[in-house]
Amino acid sequence: MKTTLLHGGRVIDPANSVDAIQDVLVRDDRIAAVGQLLGTPEAAGAELIDCTGRLVLPGLIDTHGHIYQYVTGRFGLNADMCGVYSGVTTLVDQGGASCITLPGFRNYVINTSHSRVISFISAYLVGGLEGHFYPELYRPECSDVDATVKSALANNDVVKGIKAHAELGGFARWGLDVMKKAARVGEQTGLPLYIHFGQLWPEPESGGRHVDPDSIFPAVLDLLKPGDVLAHPFSRHPGGFVSLDGEIHPLVGEALARGLKVDVGHGSHFSYKMAAKVLEAGVLPDTLGADMHGYNTSVKAPAGVPEEDEHPDEEHLFKGSSRFSLVSAMVSLMALGLKLEQIIPMATSNAAKLLGMSDTLGSLGVGREADITVLSDQSGKWLLRDNEGTEVIAPRMLQPLFCLRAGKRFDATAEILPVPHAL
Repeated sequence: MKTTLLHGGRVIDPANSVDAIQDVLVRDDRIAAVGQLLGTPEAAGAELIDCTGRLVLPGLIDTHGHIYQYVTGRFGLNADMCGVYSGVTTLVDQGGASCITLPGFRNYVINTSHSRVISFISAYLVGGLEGHFYPELYRPECSDVDATVKSALANNDVVKGIKAHAELGGFARWGLDVMKKAARVGEQTGLPLYIHFGQLWPEPESGGRHVDPDSIFPAVLDLLKPGDVLAHPFSRHPGGFVSLDGEIHPLVGEALARGLKVDVGHGSHFSYKMAAKVLEAGVLPDTLGADMHGYNTSVKAPAGVPEEDEHPDEEHLFKGSSRFSLVSAMVSLMALGLKLEQIIPMATSNAAKLLGMSDTLGSLGVGREADITVLSDQSGKWLLRDNEGTEVIAPRMLQPLFCLRAGKRFDATAEILPVPHAL
């Protein structure tokens, strides 16, 4: 039996209202005790890990990943690179797998990863092929409500939600038809529907209809149920939380009042200007997804997949490659004025609740599986820049050091982790 004592860190566990300098005792794969434990009989003989000056948190949960590696071409990243080797113990793959490809996702990603992997199954038969570079694969005829419902319910141990898109390119082609089918999947499974907002596909060159981007939000709102998730509130692309006039969409408040949730879905379309507008309007996201994928993250393409961009006409939609992580997304929000204490629940207890897994994830409760993230925490000045070129100063820098996943240690060595630019 292996016993480890994480000693002297700032333990923040929102689910249990804990924020104090404490110790966390891990015995094999379980949390054995939390408190002032150094020198006590229960901690005798434990391996001591000094966490002084560090944050000790419930294992971080990334609610927006793209990790169906190889099957989704350049789009899908390695789960453990985005997960345990970036200080994240649980990842939600957003729409990579479909009712057709979920068995492969379970066998080749979920079952082989050190990270815990959850699926928000795609509302489309093809799943997340090449990051939706091929719009016609996502037309209404390519969605099978009955098959998707059947797959989600038969795999309810790993499928915790449904992924769909409400964006300008799709609405110009098919109107609400695809979203209506996705909403039916959400209703029949009782699972949260996670909706992408902000333009993804270019508008069709011919045969499409004119769509006012500001009409998308109200059209979709009437299809949704409490607990469904509005993603990308800080997107720089039209058709989301910020109207064409530069003001927050007037129906955002109504959406929140109806019980809809908001996920950051950081990604490369994250805009500091848009984020400031939305936050100033009093909209605080519930969860924090990093939205890393092969188009916005500096990582080599999988073997056999071309490195070059074969879609130059869509460069404006996937502009910019970078090194980032869920933890650097946390830093982005702090640079916008949010407090650490507001952000940690987004990546722990709130995320666990979204997944319907509060009894398993997002807490350092005694007896729980030992999923724990340890971060460094420094004060100073660091320069951050988004893909619009807007620069902000982060007064605080968090970096992942290591995590325990079911009690096993993984150091934060991922190649995608950013190198902070101190001023």
